[in-house]
Amino acid sequence: MRPFAMRPKVLVLAFTIAALTLGLVATVALGDDRSSARATLTGYEETPSVSSVGRGEFRATINDGAQVIDYSLTFSGTFNGPIAVAHIHFGQRGVAGGVSAFLCGGGNKPACPQSGPVTGTIVPSDVIGPAAQGIAAGEWRELVAAMRAGITYANAHSSTQPGGEIRGQISTRGNRDNDDND
Repeated sequence: MRPFAMRPKVLVLAFTIAALTLGLVATVALGDDRSSARATLTGYEETPSVSSVGRGEFRATINDGAQVIDYSLTFSGTFNGPIAVAHIHFGQRGVAGGVSAFLCGGGNKPACPQSGPVTGTIVPSDVIGPAAQGIAAGEWRELVAAMRAGITYANAHSSTQPGGEIRGQISTRGNRDNDDND
């Protein structure tokens, strides 16, 4: 085989490999950031739905290396009763699931405000379950995997709505299928 006939094929192969590698790096770096999570909480998302003009906004940043979830939960509007507690639950949309971690009003978290923000951090010792659904206490990585799969929700319970007054399914940026908040 002539050396000059082989060169164009090698160049095409080299450029193809370079383009694929660059595309993969760009996708990882820009397109699939799953370290940010969010949810918009309303009474309509509760199971069963609740008529409430109270709202909530949940935002979180997941740090896998340090095993921490830094979050803020902001309440606004008028609730049917004082907010007593807020949690992250393990459950898909439209299904009531068990509590995984407190956001306010329990555990070692601050009291829930009636309006405005509450901030905190979830570490492995804050994960309380739900054991009956396969997440044992302390299984931080299981909670994060569920959040990234779109199978967790944040909700706030009031004195008049002890089963929950507002709720929102948690979504990560890389999990667009479960994100109705865009």
